[in-house]
Amino acid sequence: MNVLIYGDTETSPTLRHEVPLAIGDSFLYLEADGRRAVLTNALEEGRIARAAPELERLLGDAFGRDELIAAGQPWWAIDEEVCVRAVAAFEIRAAAVPPTFPIALADRLRAEGVELTPAGAVFAQRRRHKTDAEMEGIRRATAAGLEALGEAATMLRDAAIRGEELWDGDQRLTAEDVRARIREVCVRLGASAPPDIMVKPMGPEPRIGHDPGSGPLPAHAPILIDLWPQDEASSCWSDMTRTFVRGDISDAIADLHALVLSAHEQSCAAVRPGAKGVDLYGIACDVFEAAGYPTGRTKRPGETLREGFYHGLGHGVGLAVHEPPVLGRTGAAPLIAGDVIAIEPGTVDRAVGGVRVEDLLIVTEGGSENLTGGFSHGLVP
Repeated sequence: MNVLIYGDTETSPTLRHEVPLAIGDSFLYLEADGRRAVLTNALEEGRIARAAPELERLLGDAFGRDELIAAGQPWWAIDEEVCVRAVAAFEIRAAAVPPTFPIALADRLRAEGVELTPAGAVFAQRRRHKTDAEMEGIRRATAAGLEALGEAATMLRDAAIRGEELWDGDQRLTAEDVRARIREVCVRLGASAPPDIMVKPMGPEPRIGHDPGSGPLPAHAPILIDLWPQDEASSCWSDMTRTFVRGDISDAIADLHALVLSAHEQSCAAVRPGAKGVDLYGIACDVFEAAGYPTGRTKRPGETLREGFYHGLGHGVGLAVHEPPVLGRTGAAPLIAGDVIAIEPGTVDRAVGGVRVEDLLIVTEGGSENLTGGFSHGLVP
Protein backbone atom coordinates (compact mmCIF):
# COMPACT_ATOMS: atom_id res chain seq x y z
CA MET A 1 0.00 0.00 0.00
CA ASN A 2 1.34 3.42 -0.98
CA VAL A 3 1.08 6.20 1.57
CA LEU A 4 1.14 10.00 1.47
CA ILE A 5 1.06 12.22 4.57
CA TYR A 6 1.30 15.99 4.59
CA GLY A 7 1.63 18.16 7.68
CA ASP A 8 4.05 19.03 10.46
CA THR A 9 5.18 16.70 13.19
CA GLU A 10 4.20 19.07 16.01
CA THR A 11 0.47 18.88 15.25
CA SER A 12 0.18 15.62 13.29
CA PRO A 13 0.64 12.46 15.38
CA THR A 14 0.30 10.45 12.19
CA LEU A 15 3.33 12.14 10.66
CA ARG A 16 5.31 12.18 13.92
CA HIS A 17 5.01 8.39 14.06
CA GLU A 18 6.85 8.18 10.72
CA VAL A 19 9.34 11.02 11.26
CA PRO A 20 10.45 11.01 14.92
CA LEU A 21 11.43 14.61 15.54
CA ALA A 22 9.69 17.95 15.96
CA ILE A 23 9.38 19.87 12.68
CA GLY A 24 7.11 22.91 12.77
CA ASP A 25 6.78 23.49 9.01
CA SER A 26 4.58 21.28 6.86
CA PHE A 27 6.18 18.77 4.51
CA LEU A 28 5.34 15.63 2.52
CA TYR A 29 6.01 12.03 3.52
CA LEU A 30 5.96 9.38 0.77
CA GLU A 31 5.93 5.58 1.00
CA ALA A 32 5.83 3.18 -1.95
CA ASP A 33 7.19 -0.28 -2.74
CA GLY A 34 9.27 -0.43 0.42
CA ARG A 35 10.75 3.03 -0.07
CA ARG A 36 10.13 5.74 2.51
CA ALA A 37 11.00 9.38 1.88
CA VAL A 38 10.37 12.96 2.93
CA LEU A 39 10.26 16.03 0.76
CA THR A 40 12.34 18.51 2.69
CA ASN A 41 14.89 21.32 2.45
CA ALA A 42 18.37 22.24 3.60
CA LEU A 43 17.04 23.54 6.92
CA GLU A 44 15.75 20.13 7.99
CA GLU A 45 17.83 17.70 5.92
CA GLY A 46 20.58 17.16 8.49
CA ARG A 47 18.19 16.75 11.43
CA ILE A 48 16.13 14.18 9.57
CA ALA A 49 19.25 12.30 8.51
CA ARG A 50 20.35 12.00 12.14
CA ALA A 51 16.94 11.13 13.59
CA ALA A 52 15.76 8.79 10.82
CA PRO A 53 18.66 7.79 8.56
CA GLU A 54 16.49 5.14 6.88
CA LEU A 55 14.35 7.84 5.24
CA GLU A 56 15.24 9.08 1.78
CA ARG A 57 15.46 12.85 1.63
CA LEU A 58 14.06 14.53 -1.46
CA LEU A 59 15.01 18.19 -1.72
CA GLY A 60 12.52 20.66 -3.15
CA ASP A 61 15.26 22.38 -5.13
CA ALA A 62 15.51 19.28 -7.31
CA PHE A 63 11.87 19.62 -8.41
CA GLY A 64 12.01 23.05 -10.03
CA ARG A 65 11.39 25.22 -6.99
CA ASP A 66 13.75 27.96 -8.22
CA GLU A 67 12.02 28.13 -11.61
CA LEU A 68 8.60 28.37 -9.95
CA ILE A 69 9.83 31.23 -7.79
CA ALA A 70 11.27 33.00 -10.83
CA ALA A 71 7.91 32.60 -12.56
CA GLY A 72 6.27 34.60 -9.78
CA GLN A 73 4.22 31.76 -8.28
CA PRO A 74 2.91 32.28 -4.71
CA TRP A 75 4.49 30.14 -2.00
CA TRP A 76 1.47 27.89 -1.52
CA ALA A 77 1.23 27.12 -5.25
CA ILE A 78 4.96 26.36 -5.34
CA ASP A 79 4.62 24.01 -2.41
CA GLU A 80 1.73 22.14 -4.04
CA GLU A 81 3.52 21.87 -7.39
CA VAL A 82 6.74 20.59 -5.83
CA CYS A 83 4.73 17.96 -3.95
CA VAL A 84 2.97 16.89 -7.14
CA ARG A 85 6.32 16.53 -8.92
CA ALA A 86 7.80 14.52 -6.04
CA VAL A 87 4.82 12.15 -6.07
CA ALA A 88 5.28 11.69 -9.81
CA ALA A 89 9.00 11.02 -9.38
CA PHE A 90 8.13 8.38 -6.76
CA GLU A 91 5.77 6.85 -9.35
CA ILE A 92 2.79 6.91 -7.01
CA ARG A 93 -0.51 6.63 -8.89
CA ALA A 94 -2.67 5.67 -5.91
CA ALA A 95 -2.17 6.16 -2.18
CA ALA A 96 -3.82 5.99 1.21
CA VAL A 97 -3.94 9.33 3.01
CA PRO A 98 -5.05 10.33 6.52
CA PRO A 99 -8.39 12.16 6.86
CA THR A 100 -6.47 15.37 7.64
CA PHE A 101 -4.73 15.41 4.24
CA PRO A 102 -5.14 18.98 2.81
CA ILE A 103 -7.97 19.18 0.32
CA ALA A 104 -6.12 21.67 -1.92
CA LEU A 105 -3.17 19.31 -2.34
CA ALA A 106 -5.54 16.38 -2.77
CA ASP A 107 -7.32 18.24 -5.58
CA ARG A 108 -4.02 18.97 -7.32
CA LEU A 109 -2.89 15.35 -7.11
CA ARG A 110 -6.24 14.02 -8.31
CA ALA A 111 -6.11 16.45 -11.23
CA GLU A 112 -2.86 14.69 -12.21
CA GLY A 113 -4.57 11.30 -12.06
CA VAL A 114 -3.40 10.22 -8.59
CA GLU A 115 -6.09 8.25 -6.75
CA LEU A 116 -6.25 9.16 -3.05
CA THR A 117 -8.18 7.12 -0.48
CA PRO A 118 -8.83 8.50 3.02
CA ALA A 119 -7.89 5.67 5.37
CA GLY A 120 -8.15 6.79 8.97
CA ALA A 121 -8.32 3.25 10.32
CA VAL A 122 -5.09 2.32 8.54
CA PHE A 123 -3.13 5.14 10.14
CA ALA A 124 -4.67 4.55 13.56
CA GLN A 125 -3.54 0.93 13.37
CA ARG A 126 -0.01 1.93 12.37
CA ARG A 127 0.27 4.15 15.45
CA ARG A 128 -0.91 1.37 17.74
CA HIS A 129 2.36 -0.42 16.85
CA LYS A 130 4.57 1.91 18.88
CA THR A 131 8.29 2.27 18.30
CA ASP A 132 10.78 1.67 21.09
CA ALA A 133 11.41 5.41 21.27
CA GLU A 134 7.70 6.11 21.64
CA MET A 135 7.34 3.56 24.42
CA GLU A 136 10.31 5.05 26.23
CA GLY A 137 8.70 8.48 25.90
CA ILE A 138 5.45 7.22 27.41
CA ARG A 139 7.38 5.82 30.36
CA ARG A 140 9.22 9.12 30.86
CA ALA A 141 5.97 11.09 30.73
CA THR A 142 4.44 8.67 33.21
CA ALA A 143 7.34 9.00 35.62
CA ALA A 144 7.04 12.78 35.49
CA GLY A 145 3.30 12.61 36.04
CA LEU A 146 3.63 10.32 39.04
CA GLU A 147 6.20 12.65 40.60
CA ALA A 148 3.85 15.59 40.08
CA LEU A 149 0.85 13.66 41.38
CA GLY A 150 2.82 12.87 44.52
CA GLU A 151 3.63 16.54 44.94
CA ALA A 152 -0.06 17.44 44.56
CA ALA A 153 -1.01 14.86 47.19
CA THR A 154 1.59 16.34 49.54
CA MET A 155 0.12 19.82 49.08
CA LEU A 156 -3.31 18.51 50.05
CA ARG A 157 -1.96 16.48 52.95
CA ASP A 158 -0.01 19.45 54.34
CA ALA A 159 -2.90 21.90 53.95
CA ALA A 160 -4.53 23.17 57.14
CA ILE A 161 -8.27 22.68 57.56
CA ARG A 162 -10.17 25.79 58.59
CA GLY A 163 -13.88 25.22 58.58
CA GLU A 164 -14.75 23.80 55.17
CA GLU A 165 -11.67 25.08 53.35
CA LEU A 166 -8.04 24.10 52.87
CA TRP A 167 -5.36 26.64 53.66
CA ASP A 168 -1.68 26.95 52.77
CA GLY A 169 -0.26 29.18 55.46
CA ASP A 170 -2.29 32.37 55.45
CA GLN A 171 -3.73 31.77 51.98
CA ARG A 172 -6.56 29.56 50.80
CA LEU A 173 -5.25 26.59 48.82
CA THR A 174 -6.67 26.83 45.32
CA ALA A 175 -6.98 24.61 42.30
CA GLU A 176 -4.68 27.04 40.52
CA ASP A 177 -1.99 26.57 43.20
CA VAL A 178 -2.00 22.79 42.86
CA ARG A 179 -2.19 22.91 39.08
CA ALA A 180 0.80 25.26 38.90
CA ARG A 181 2.87 22.96 41.13
CA ILE A 182 2.00 19.93 39.00
CA ARG A 183 3.03 21.75 35.85
CA GLU A 184 6.28 22.97 37.42
CA VAL A 185 7.27 19.44 38.39
CA CYS A 186 6.35 17.99 35.00
CA VAL A 187 8.26 20.55 32.97
CA ARG A 188 11.31 20.18 35.23
CA LEU A 189 11.27 16.47 34.39
CA GLY A 190 10.97 17.06 30.64
CA ALA A 191 7.25 16.44 30.22
CA SER A 192 5.05 19.52 30.00
CA ALA A 193 1.48 19.34 31.30
CA PRO A 194 -1.24 21.42 29.57
CA PRO A 195 -2.83 24.39 31.36
CA ASP A 196 -6.22 22.65 31.55
CA ILE A 197 -5.21 19.61 33.61
CA MET A 198 -7.94 18.98 36.17
CA VAL A 199 -7.81 19.92 39.83
CA LYS A 200 -11.42 20.24 40.88
CA PRO A 201 -13.80 19.63 43.75
CA MET A 202 -16.22 16.77 43.20
CA GLY A 203 -18.65 17.32 46.07
CA PRO A 204 -22.44 17.56 45.65
CA GLU A 205 -23.51 18.93 42.25
CA PRO A 206 -19.95 18.68 40.87
CA ARG A 207 -18.73 20.22 37.64
CA ILE A 208 -18.44 17.18 35.42
CA GLY A 209 -16.63 16.50 32.18
CA HIS A 210 -13.45 18.30 31.23
CA ASP A 211 -13.96 21.35 33.46
CA PRO A 212 -10.44 21.93 34.85
CA GLY A 213 -11.59 23.36 38.19
CA SER A 214 -10.84 26.70 39.81
CA GLY A 215 -10.87 28.56 43.08
CA PRO A 216 -10.44 27.48 46.72
CA LEU A 217 -10.31 23.76 47.42
CA PRO A 218 -12.67 22.28 50.01
CA ALA A 219 -11.97 20.15 53.05
CA HIS A 220 -13.94 16.95 53.71
CA ALA A 221 -14.91 16.61 50.02
CA PRO A 222 -13.47 14.73 47.04
CA ILE A 223 -10.92 16.54 44.89
CA LEU A 224 -10.18 15.02 41.50
CA ILE A 225 -6.70 15.39 39.99
CA ASP A 226 -6.35 14.33 36.35
CA LEU A 227 -3.07 15.07 34.58
CA TRP A 228 -1.73 14.13 31.18
CA PRO A 229 1.93 15.15 30.71
CA GLN A 230 3.67 15.02 27.32
CA ASP A 231 7.26 13.88 26.98
CA GLU A 232 9.13 16.66 25.19
CA ALA A 233 11.65 14.40 23.46
CA SER A 234 9.17 12.01 21.84
CA SER A 235 5.88 13.99 21.94
CA CYS A 236 4.25 10.96 23.61
CA TRP A 237 1.73 11.35 26.41
CA SER A 238 0.73 9.72 29.66
CA ASP A 239 -2.57 9.98 31.58
CA MET A 240 -3.55 9.35 35.20
CA THR A 241 -6.23 10.33 37.73
CA ARG A 242 -6.72 10.06 41.47
CA THR A 243 -9.44 11.36 43.79
CA PHE A 244 -8.45 12.63 47.24
CA VAL A 245 -10.25 13.83 50.35
CA ARG A 246 -8.35 16.01 52.83
CA GLY A 247 -10.30 15.75 56.05
CA ASP A 248 -13.25 13.61 57.08
CA ILE A 249 -14.43 11.02 54.55
CA SER A 250 -18.17 10.45 54.60
CA ASP A 251 -19.58 6.95 54.35
CA ALA A 252 -21.30 7.91 51.09
CA ILE A 253 -18.04 8.98 49.44
CA ALA A 254 -16.22 5.94 50.81
CA ASP A 255 -18.90 3.68 49.31
CA LEU A 256 -18.73 5.51 45.97
CA HIS A 257 -14.96 5.18 45.95
CA ALA A 258 -15.15 1.44 46.73
CA LEU A 259 -17.58 1.00 43.85
CA VAL A 260 -15.27 2.80 41.41
CA LEU A 261 -12.28 0.77 42.57
CA SER A 262 -14.22 -2.46 42.05
CA ALA A 263 -15.05 -1.45 38.47
CA HIS A 264 -11.45 -0.36 37.92
CA GLU A 265 -9.85 -3.52 39.31
CA GLN A 266 -12.16 -5.86 37.40
CA SER A 267 -11.66 -3.97 34.12
CA CYS A 268 -7.87 -3.88 34.51
CA ALA A 269 -7.76 -7.59 35.34
CA ALA A 270 -9.44 -8.39 32.02
CA VAL A 271 -6.90 -6.52 29.87
CA ARG A 272 -5.07 -8.83 27.48
CA PRO A 273 -4.54 -9.21 23.73
CA GLY A 274 -7.82 -10.06 22.01
CA ALA A 275 -10.04 -8.41 24.61
CA LYS A 276 -12.38 -5.83 23.10
CA GLY A 277 -12.79 -2.35 24.47
CA VAL A 278 -16.57 -2.70 24.50
CA ASP A 279 -16.28 -5.80 26.68
CA LEU A 280 -13.96 -4.08 29.17
CA TYR A 281 -16.45 -1.22 29.28
CA GLY A 282 -19.21 -3.74 29.89
CA ILE A 283 -17.38 -5.12 32.94
CA ALA A 284 -17.39 -1.66 34.51
CA CYS A 285 -21.02 -1.11 33.52
CA ASP A 286 -21.99 -4.35 35.27
CA VAL A 287 -20.55 -3.01 38.54
CA PHE A 288 -22.28 0.38 38.36
CA GLU A 289 -25.59 -0.97 37.11
CA ALA A 290 -25.70 -3.54 39.92
CA ALA A 291 -25.39 -0.64 42.38
CA GLY A 292 -28.27 1.19 40.72
CA TYR A 293 -26.35 3.79 38.74
CA PRO A 294 -27.13 4.62 35.10
CA THR A 295 -24.56 3.90 32.40
CA GLY A 296 -24.25 4.46 28.70
CA ARG A 297 -25.81 1.03 28.21
CA THR A 298 -28.94 1.82 30.21
CA LYS A 299 -29.74 5.35 29.10
CA ARG A 300 -32.58 6.06 26.69
CA PRO A 301 -31.65 6.71 23.03
CA GLY A 302 -30.94 10.41 22.63
CA GLU A 303 -30.58 10.98 26.37
CA THR A 304 -27.44 12.75 27.66
CA LEU A 305 -26.19 11.38 30.96
CA ARG A 306 -24.70 13.77 33.51
CA GLU A 307 -24.51 11.36 36.41
CA GLY A 308 -23.70 7.73 37.07
CA PHE A 309 -21.10 6.16 34.80
CA TYR A 310 -21.82 8.69 32.09
CA HIS A 311 -18.58 8.41 30.05
CA GLY A 312 -16.49 5.69 28.42
CA LEU A 313 -14.08 3.44 30.27
CA GLY A 314 -10.96 4.83 28.61
CA HIS A 315 -8.88 5.22 25.48
CA GLY A 316 -5.56 4.62 23.85
CA VAL A 317 -2.61 6.88 24.66
CA GLY A 318 0.47 7.57 22.56
CA LEU A 319 1.31 10.44 20.24
CA ALA A 320 -2.15 11.79 21.13
CA VAL A 321 -3.59 11.70 24.61
CA HIS A 322 -6.86 10.33 23.22
CA GLU A 323 -6.43 7.84 20.40
CA PRO A 324 -7.45 4.29 19.43
CA PRO A 325 -8.22 1.78 20.73
CA VAL A 326 -11.59 2.90 22.08
CA LEU A 327 -12.75 1.48 25.43
CA GLY A 328 -16.45 2.16 25.21
CA ARG A 329 -19.61 1.27 23.34
CA THR A 330 -17.86 1.57 19.96
CA GLY A 331 -14.75 -0.34 21.04
CA ALA A 332 -15.08 -3.32 18.70
CA ALA A 333 -11.36 -3.61 17.86
CA PRO A 334 -9.50 -6.28 19.85
CA LEU A 335 -6.55 -5.12 21.91
CA ILE A 336 -3.08 -6.00 20.65
CA ALA A 337 0.18 -6.43 22.52
CA GLY A 338 1.83 -3.03 22.69
CA ASP A 339 -1.38 -1.02 23.02
CA VAL A 340 -1.13 1.64 25.71
CA ILE A 341 -4.52 2.29 27.29
CA ALA A 342 -5.96 4.50 30.02
CA ILE A 343 -8.66 2.85 32.12
CA GLU A 344 -10.67 5.46 34.02
CA PRO A 345 -14.02 4.38 35.46
CA GLY A 346 -15.89 6.84 37.59
CA THR A 347 -19.34 7.70 38.74
CA VAL A 348 -21.24 10.77 39.87
CA ASP A 349 -24.02 10.84 42.44
CA ARG A 350 -25.21 14.42 42.24
CA ALA A 351 -26.38 14.41 45.85
CA VAL A 352 -23.05 13.06 47.12
CA GLY A 353 -20.29 13.88 44.64
CA GLY A 354 -18.06 12.08 42.18
CA VAL A 355 -15.05 9.77 42.16
CA ARG A 356 -12.79 8.65 39.33
CA VAL A 357 -9.50 6.76 39.19
CA GLU A 358 -7.32 6.21 36.13
CA ASP A 359 -4.32 4.06 35.43
CA LEU A 360 -2.16 3.69 32.33
CA LEU A 361 -1.58 0.11 31.15
CA ILE A 362 0.55 -1.50 28.47
CA VAL A 363 -1.05 -4.54 26.89
CA THR A 364 1.50 -7.37 27.01
CA GLU A 365 1.54 -10.82 25.43
CA GLY A 366 0.30 -12.35 28.67
CA GLY A 367 -1.94 -9.59 30.05
CA SER A 368 -0.87 -6.08 31.00
CA GLU A 369 1.66 -3.92 32.81
CA ASN A 370 0.20 -1.14 34.93
CA LEU A 371 2.52 1.87 34.69
CA THR A 372 0.71 3.93 37.34
CA GLY A 373 -0.72 1.23 39.60
CA GLY A 374 2.03 1.67 42.16
CA PHE A 375 0.57 5.02 43.20
CA SER A 376 -2.07 4.56 45.91
CA HIS A 377 -5.70 4.60 44.79
CA GLY A 378 -6.77 5.63 48.29
CA LEU A 379 -8.82 8.71 49.12
CA VAL A 380 -6.36 9.91 51.77
CA PRO A 381 -3.69 12.04 50.04
